[in-house]
Amino acid sequence: MQIQRVAVLGLGYVGLPLVRACVANGHEVIGFDVSQRVTDNLALGISHVDDVSDSEVKDWLAQGFLPTADASMLSQIDVFVICVPTPLSSDGTPDLSAVESAARLITGQIHSGRRPLVVLESTTYPGTTEEIVKPILESGGLLAAQDFSLAFSPERIDPGNATWTFENTPKLVGGYTSQCADRAEEFYSSLTTKVVRTKGLKEAEMAKLLENTYRHVNIALVNELAKVSHLLGIDFWDVIAAAETKPHGFQAFRLGPGVGGHCIPIDPNYLGHRVRAELGQSLRFVELAQEINASMPEYVAHRVVELFAKAGSSVSGSKVLLLGITYKPDIADVRESPAYGVARSLRELGAHVSYHDEHIAQWDVDGEAVARVAALAQSREFDCTVLLQSHMRYLECLDEISSPLMLDTQGRVARIGGAHVPAWSTL
Repeated sequence: MQIQRVAVLGLGYVGLPLVRACVANGHEVIGFDVSQRVTDNLALGISHVDDVSDSEVKDWLAQGFLPTADASMLSQIDVFVICVPTPLSSDGTPDLSAVESAARLITGQIHSGRRPLVVLESTTYPGTTEEIVKPILESGGLLAAQDFSLAFSPERIDPGNATWTFENTPKLVGGYTSQCADRAEEFYSSLTTKVVRTKGLKEAEMAKLLENTYRHVNIALVNELAKVSHLLGIDFWDVIAAAETKPHGFQAFRLGPGVGGHCIPIDPNYLGHRVRAELGQSLRFVELAQEINASMPEYVAHRVVELFAKAGSSVSGSKVLLLGITYKPDIADVRESPAYGVARSLRELGAHVSYHDEHIAQWDVDGEAVARVAALAQSREFDCTVLLQSHMRYLECLDEISSPLMLDTQGRVARIGGAHVPAWSTL
């Protein structure tokens, strides 16, 4: 494929891995972000994403990568890729303002003579590309499939996963027309080992939601079964270990303090919103999963109360240390982390909450700073520790945990051989 001039809009956890792939395959890349701080730091070779090192960014710069917050730099572009955030608004409905802004920005830069490819990678509900992005792009007088190609290709970035990267994870593409899909397939084939085409835009958009909703509902299943198993005196971690010995028909999902990140707690809401708005129906299974998973942080706090009660004391006035507040192991990302809900619930119960996480230097919950503990050995100064995240640091040094009480939400203590804690329990 010939060298393309590619503009990546949104330089976060999705955009930067795409930049890496484009630069590595010889494309000319301009990275646009509305944050001047982000683009200024990238221009200095400073990365803000765990999976991208400073040295990598410096290499990209040497190869011509241009990070900018100046939209006028996005001229003479062959491929525009939108990788902006798609959060929920305050009322729980999809917030597509960043997608709309990116589309308007592109509208002012595309020209019929160049016939660029425009791809949306941001996760959203089925219909967004054709019903939201396309009209904005056509508002300048140009037509999709005639003056520019339009496609959707859902991001499949898994932060912290060194095995499955952008380059070797199959890439889905759906086009507004088959010719648009041809153009998208050609572009992504220059970046990845395998490109898979869907019938159209909506199928590609729906596939992304299916992937994340599948995880969402199965995590909810094990979370609910874990609650019931605790009341029945059953070690549910042992149940999971036993069930996953079956070589067919079963995939193990594990319980925890809740779900975090952008995908699992957010994306199913996009699907539910679309079904309600378009069909007037509810996705009962998905909504129930959301309810169960959202209840886990409060359940963790309830289990802490149980631990104190068994020890003949009260959580009110106690000192509780949270271990690991990120939403995934070994990354510096607290988006939608269940640690927020756990800390909030424990505070409401009267506990004095602190945290230890070598990935996060500062953390606040509801605008109130949470005290940070620098050394894991300081756990001896606390009445209870709660293992929320399986950072490698904790798995290697569980013996350093020495508080009187411990709640293990990750099922790690028993599997590794226990910790030097007089009274510990697992979810």
